Amino acid sequence: MNLSERLAAARGQSPLATMPGSTPKADPEPSATYQHPGLFLPPDPFASADKTATPENIQPLADGLAGLKHRATETLFERLGARLSDPTMAEDELNKMASDELATIIQEEKAALSTDERRRLIKEVSDDVLGFGPLQQMLDDVSITEIMVNNVDAIYIERLGQITKTSHRFASEAQLRRVIDRIVSKVGRRIDESSPLVDARLEDGSRVNVIIPPLAVNGPTLTIRKFSHVPLTVQNLIDFGTLTTEMAELLHACVWARMNILVSGGTGTGKTTLLNVLSSFIPPTDRIITIEDAVELQLQQEHVIRLESRPPNIEGKGEVAIRDLVRNSLRMRPDRIVVGEVRGGESLDMLQAMNTGHDGSISTVHANSPRDCIARLETLVMMAGIELPLRAIREQVSSAVDLIVQITRLRDGTRRVTHVTEVQGMEGDIVTLQDAFLFDYSAGVDANGRFMGKPVATGIRPRFVERFNDLGIKVSPTIFDVPAEGARR
Repeated sequence: MNLSERLAAARGQSPLATMPGSTPKADPEPSATYQHPGLFLPPDPFASADKTATPENIQPLADGLAGLKHRATETLFERLGARLSDPTMAEDELNKMASDELATIIQEEKAALSTDERRRLIKEVSDDVLGFGPLQQMLDDVSITEIMVNNVDAIYIERLGQITKTSHRFASEAQLRRVIDRIVSKVGRRIDESSPLVDARLEDGSRVNVIIPPLAVNGPTLTIRKFSHVPLTVQNLIDFGTLTTEMAELLHACVWARMNILVSGGTGTGKTTLLNVLSSFIPPTDRIITIEDAVELQLQQEHVIRLESRPPNIEGKGEVAIRDLVRNSLRMRPDRIVVGEVRGGESLDMLQAMNTGHDGSISTVHANSPRDCIARLETLVMMAGIELPLRAIREQVSSAVDLIVQITRLRDGTRRVTHVTEVQGMEGDIVTLQDAFLFDYSAGVDANGRFMGKPVATGIRPRFVERFNDLGIKVSPTIFDVPAEGARR
């Protein structure tokens, strides 16, 4: 009988009993043949078939081991001290130092531990001190696409488009704050009462948002949107049903023809992932400059310059906004400018860049339809602080933007491209739009509530196809053909 079993027997509980006062509910097990229906995570070819590291089947440590874990963690913090946040120390060196010190601490405790208990104890203490505590196992689980920490004892995850509560919790608010500080310090950001919210990123590009008291009434709140360790390809999106082969061929040709493209969609629809895929079509000979609030794009080309905005310091000075970076990028001899998202006055600078010889730019914008995207751009340009007539703004938009790709998260949790829309120009005071592809909602849903439809051609040939001919870009003449009624499903 190992130590955890002896401790459980002494309390009259089963060996797998949880800590007193808690009745954790296990999350649903992911399918062995898991395939995410949306844009974010493909099946991981490198994922182990061993399920022992998933959050759902790891039970909390027994009381005796939990006390030992707490003492070992605090002792390790005391012994390593400032070296934990020393930027000059390599990660491998720090990990080796912490592992050696932790082995010494456990040896000094003289606890009778089985091999499995010792391994678990070392992993959990290492996660607390060097990793992200109870979040580490969820970050390692490739089937989880979002992690939401509402407070120390309320951690939710998104899997397969569904949100569920986990049984995991932080030991204290101090532990949660240590994890938050570790995340934001790695990207040169800070968070405290004078600056209580921050956007950051993990090393794999996953997006992190943190907000703490006094703005967050219930305590520190942490949201992590995970990205795949292996960047998605256009074939992944076709396999997921997000795109069709015909649509992918058209978008590829549009990028090669240096058309200005906006990816439009709501929160969590996969705009950044689709932007990554579109950017992968850019020829490797082009000089690409990416501009983001927090670096998330995973471009695979070699000639890429990555720029990141900077928030103001504690005195309210030193801010470098997206708009400043867009202006500066024009002096860096770009072939392509890729803006992670336009959400303010930088939209005017981006439109001007598109209209003054910087063709082939790509960006994302929050909007629920292509028509809403145009209206949103008009509003954002007004935020630039320059008094322009509405007609002048619409002329800027209509001449700068060539194509709008609308992506939507449907109620079954899947992400689908629902519109590929050409911006044709102006008729009177109205920006005219023409859909080349639309999602076929008429196909209905299957027994599991999943939409059976796919994006289909409207039969209208966009005007910009003439540009393809001038540039010698060949596309199949059948991609704009309306499919037969039976072929839509």
